[in-house]
Amino acid sequence: MNPDLTGSLEEQVGELRLRVRRLEEALQSQGIALQPTAARPDPEPATELPAMPAPPPPMPPPALRLNTMDRAVPEPQASVPTPTAPLSFSGFSASGDRRSLESRIGSQWFNRVGILAVLIGMAWFLKLAIDNHWIGPLGRVLIGLLAGAALIAWSERFRSHGYAAFSYSLKAVGSGVLYLSLWAAFSLFHLLPANAAFAAMIAVTAFNGFMAWVQDAELLALYAIVGGLSTPLLLSTGENHEVALFSYLLLLDIAVLVLVALRPWSRLLFGAFIGTALFVLAWWSEFYTDAQAWPTAFFITCFFLIFAFAPRLFQAKADDDGHFSGWDNLALVLLPIANAALAFLAFYVLLDRPGIDWAQPWLAVAFAGFYLLLLRLPEQGRLHASPAMLSGLHLAASVVFLTIAIPLKAHGRWLTIGWLVEGAALLWVASRVHSLLLRVLAALCLALGLGALLVVNPAAATTPVFNERFGTYCAAIAVFAFSAWVAWKTKGEADPDHSLPWSALAVASALTVNALILLAISLEIHGYWWSLRWAGGDWQQEANYRMYAQFTYSAWFMIFGAILLGAGVGRRSAFLRWQALVLLAASIGKVFLVDVSELSQGYRIVSFLGLGALLLTVSFVYQRDWLNLRSHEERQSDEAQERES
Repeated sequence: MNPDLTGSLEEQVGELRLRVRRLEEALQSQGIALQPTAARPDPEPATELPAMPAPPPPMPPPALRLNTMDRAVPEPQASVPTPTAPLSFSGFSASGDRRSLESRIGSQWFNRVGILAVLIGMAWFLKLAIDNHWIGPLGRVLIGLLAGAALIAWSERFRSHGYAAFSYSLKAVGSGVLYLSLWAAFSLFHLLPANAAFAAMIAVTAFNGFMAWVQDAELLALYAIVGGLSTPLLLSTGENHEVALFSYLLLLDIAVLVLVALRPWSRLLFGAFIGTALFVLAWWSEFYTDAQAWPTAFFITCFFLIFAFAPRLFQAKADDDGHFSGWDNLALVLLPIANAALAFLAFYVLLDRPGIDWAQPWLAVAFAGFYLLLLRLPEQGRLHASPAMLSGLHLAASVVFLTIAIPLKAHGRWLTIGWLVEGAALLWVASRVHSLLLRVLAALCLALGLGALLVVNPAAATTPVFNERFGTYCAAIAVFAFSAWVAWKTKGEADPDHSLPWSALAVASALTVNALILLAISLEIHGYWWSLRWAGGDWQQEANYRMYAQFTYSAWFMIFGAILLGAGVGRRSAFLRWQALVLLAASIGKVFLVDVSELSQGYRIVSFLGLGALLLTVSFVYQRDWLNLRSHEERQSDEAQERES
């Protein structure tokens, strides 16, 4: 308690009595009667401490008595508990949520609406003064400038008394009045040339930025950036001034970059980026021509570099668990993604002209190299250490741009081979650095390559085996075999993250290898007989070629199944043996369902005899248990049954 404040003790005692009275009323409304207390007169208005009442006598044993609702209730045995929060005058508890919502409505929402209302009112006042000729043009401008400067000066008095938010609001109003007055002096009254008005508005923006830095006020910095971005709109004459506009935006973004390097103001960075992007898009849609390609490329490069380095320069603050706030997370994730996407799209359009369109793939390679360089850039000076989230994003951006470069440069089989080789290279690097992100990106590249192999594939050739399609399949088989080897070799090493285990990649790659071998030979069989079928022209001969193709399919399935089974037996690999069994089961189904109706009697006999011989051989291998799949007791029981039989 501050003894210098007259009546403070009296007010506190009165407030305590009021709380006790409300508590008694609340308890009585719930059916709990309280012992009546002797009426005490209100304390006299005096500064001295009033006499405290004597301590209450001990409470009697629990007893029942009737309250005003004529119900038997237990007598309270202890003093009345004090409420955790004071009761409001309306009878509802003033919880933290209600109080914070009320505070936001009163101090923030009404504040911003008030700023907008004052600015609109000032604009209407200027219009009314112009329409009625109350004041001359020079007087109107001077009054506006003086009023804006007075509001800014007056706001400092409120800030010194602890009303910082209201002080910033007054500064925003004063700055808005200054901007409107300078705009009127230039656009309405033609009292100032464009250069003078432009310099004056820059001075207002610079002053607000300086005050934001001195007072460590992000809100004031946001007001300054809004005013700075409004300047080109207020002074616009509808003409194309690319160099002047983009130079001004470049200086504004550099100032923002300096501020966020000194203060943790990620929202200011977002405001500058969004404003710059909107200005560039608006100018591009209205004024851009091919003759302006080089200066446009220069300014876009500058904007891109500023916002690419900004996440490494601004002071993101993490909590004890290493987590960043919502705005900081957006600055570390959303801003780099949007900056890279918009810059690449802009450069791609700039290069989309006859004679230089060959540079588009190398543009993607250049972006990939830049993000690799940014990833490896060490901490030095104002360049902070890159958080793990930002490093992963830079690595992903590099891989994505490399993946984009392949279809921009290559087509057909080279597109497929490019994606597959990239995926294998990424998987090899992931096995060396133990990066889950690289592992996922490698799997995505391999999936893209596999999809391109099945969809964007060269047409069949009349020459079997020695053709582009079979060569592409051979390259894919080699890539997936290498991937299976890398994954199988790395699966035994320590890998704390099991989101995408190496064993799963090894199994998937091995299955893909066998499936591609089966499919590649099958396509060659189909292409060979299909070419002969169309070359003959005789319907009877065409039917024979179809029959020959079905017989060759069955023979290939059986041969490949036997090869897999032999490899599984030799390497004692259940993984290969199960693949062989599945393929043999498919061969059985084809022989009984297709070959019976498609093949002639001679080929049907050969097909069934070959299948039967192969199945008997497989059965003999498993019955002899050359793989030691059965236990010792099972083998003895089988031998006894054989002797008895």
